[in-house]
Amino acid sequence: MTDHHLSTLAYADLPLHEAVAAGVREAGFTHCTPIQARTLPLALEGHDIAGQAQTGTGKTAAFLVAAFNRLMSKPAPEDQRGPRLLVMAPTRELAVQIHADAALLATHTGLRLCIAHGGTDYDKQRDALTAGVDVLIGTPGRLIDYFKQNVFDLKSVEVMVLDEADRMFDLGFIKDIRYVMRRLPPPDKRLSMLFSATLSQRVLELAYEHMNDPDLIRIEPEKVTADRVRQIIYYPSNEEKLPLLVSLLRRLGTTRSMVFVNTRREAEYLRDQLNANEIHAEALSGDVPQNKRLRMLREFQAGKLPVLIGTDVASRGLHVPEVSHVFNYDLPQDAEDYVHRIGRTARAGAAGDAISFGCERYVMSLPDIEAYIGNRIPVGAVESDMLAEVRRAPRPRRRPGGADARASDRSRPRRNRPAAEHSPAPPASAKPAPAPGATSTQGNETTPKKRRRRRKPPAQGQDS
Repeated sequence: MTDHHLSTLAYADLPLHEAVAAGVREAGFTHCTPIQARTLPLALEGHDIAGQAQTGTGKTAAFLVAAFNRLMSKPAPEDQRGPRLLVMAPTRELAVQIHADAALLATHTGLRLCIAHGGTDYDKQRDALTAGVDVLIGTPGRLIDYFKQNVFDLKSVEVMVLDEADRMFDLGFIKDIRYVMRRLPPPDKRLSMLFSATLSQRVLELAYEHMNDPDLIRIEPEKVTADRVRQIIYYPSNEEKLPLLVSLLRRLGTTRSMVFVNTRREAEYLRDQLNANEIHAEALSGDVPQNKRLRMLREFQAGKLPVLIGTDVASRGLHVPEVSHVFNYDLPQDAEDYVHRIGRTARAGAAGDAISFGCERYVMSLPDIEAYIGNRIPVGAVESDMLAEVRRAPRPRRRPGGADARASDRSRPRRNRPAAEHSPAPPASAKPAPAPGATSTQGNETTPKKRRRRRKPPAQGQDS
């Protein structure tokens, strides 16, 4: 949680329950951020909220403070057999961070918190839910898994929060979200809050279908990042990208940098290259086991891991203080992802640097990015002394038919794939056609090729 461009509204001026106000003070919050100042007064009065805000703007505190205040304002139901507050997030990392923030803000409330996400601690999470919970934070798949086993029910939900709704669509979770929402109490019987990077038509349809006439709050993305992030783009060739990155990392002496690529395979390859050049780096992608992911994030947040490489799975929902530099090693294919990536730096009111490489493969997305952010990105010259001598680790061989052979990210541009990729492969049983007059053999038998029968010419006097 951060304080970004604090507004004049102080938390002390809000009608908060004393237990919630104590948690706010313990978290060190004095004044609201813009998204908090716009949403909290409405949510505290019981209005549903559909908010547009990027990560790093304080939206987590906005919905947690409003939700906790609602729960503390009345006693828990006697027949409670499930959570009173349900928070759904698209990724494990975001769920973990929301849970950590919730634990801090709920210190004096006595509310029982639980987290449910895939990848680890299946029985432990199940046991915690069985023991009873007031606040449940999780990802859709694991939540539905436990719900279908009757580990908990949704009849006691008083507040529902959907974070990063647009990402839910991108990751294919929207059917799961609708499944959960249809089993909640009616919209007029609960407080609902939805947050998204963009309030697109599909997100608004979801809001109006499952919420009670929500108030729309928009915090424009350019007000969030552009003023505080120093942006620059270089135009290296594909072969110059690695030497340029190694040189910049060494020259800048960064202690906490994020490097973004477009595919899992490229993230792993780049990790090996940087480590071969004595730059400690790890790759964070969707295939990394949860325990390892959490260890990486802890080391990165503690400053023990100087470089974290990630795909766009890692670009949202991560709040790591003091990230000084973001490198777009591959330009994203979606303009919105550019804003999410560079938003990993310049947090908590600090400044930061976003350095992008417009290489031969991905530079075609640059016009869309510049149109989306509303300005041209300053260009830096690639001088010969900026290209470091590098050791190159061998690229792992791709296993036929294995996970590496599948496309690892939807952002991979189709026009760069060879045409053969789009042509259906012949069935395994198909055999090449023999040449005219040739014979086919099977065992010791020889079968002459059937000759094509010629059509007889029409008889004279007959219509042709």
